[in-house]
Amino acid sequence: MIGHELIVWNDELVTGVDKIDEQHRILVNSINDANARLSANSSAEILEQISRDLLSYALYHFETEEELMQEFNYAGSNADESEAHLRQHREFSSKVVAVRDGIKAGNLISREELLTFLNGWLINHILKTDKRLGAFIVAKSHAG
Repeated sequence: MIGHELIVWNDELVTGVDKIDEQHRILVNSINDANARLSANSSAEILEQISRDLLSYALYHFETEEELMQEFNYAGSNADESEAHLRQHREFSSKVVAVRDGIKAGNLISREELLTFLNGWLINHILKTDKRLGAFIVAKSHAG
């Protein structure tokens, strides 16, 4: 079986906003847990459960980020950035919903494909999008 590397939490992933970092750690642990639980031919039940748990936690996390974006008026200062951030959240959610619909219809996503998507999305989103939001919130917090 091709092993997927576990995501190792490190300082590069820290946004500087405790609430966001805490939730990112939980997401990283959830993806690593999914990595451990998925086998090359996981059953529909396991895939369904993993995708459901991840989606519900991701939605909760996106809500937290979006509340912070509103609280600190991110859109007012960085309209394009804010729009792109929200769009990435929506795209992630639709992709997971599509995966879940596929599983229900009997089209099981492969372990590789699921983990590649989850790992890639999370790391990219944290490193590119969330770090910018974090820097903005940190700067705004210290300015006020």
